[in-house]
Amino acid sequence: MNKNELISEVAETSGLSRSDATKAVEGVFDAISASLAKGDEVRLVGFGTFSVAKRKASTGRNPRTGEPMTIKASTQPKFKAGKGLKDAVN
Repeated sequence: MNKNELISEVAETSGLSRSDATKAVEGVFDAISASLAKGDEVRLVGFGTFSVAKRKASTGRNPRTGEPMTIKASTQPKFKAGKGLKDAVN
């Protein structure tokens, strides 16, 4: 399922117009992104938790040349599925 299919599904199940469903889905994505950018976590009970993980700088190898290279420290978004989502999938 891609973003447009998700918007269509939300519009169909909620009875919203497609433009309202688009605003709702975009609003959810924007709120989650903004919260993660501040370093907060977003906990949706029964669905899962979005959080930010900090990765340390490390040394790797360039796959083409085999030369060692430095990989910068970074922050990565992380998602951990909740019990409700796990049960729905299994």
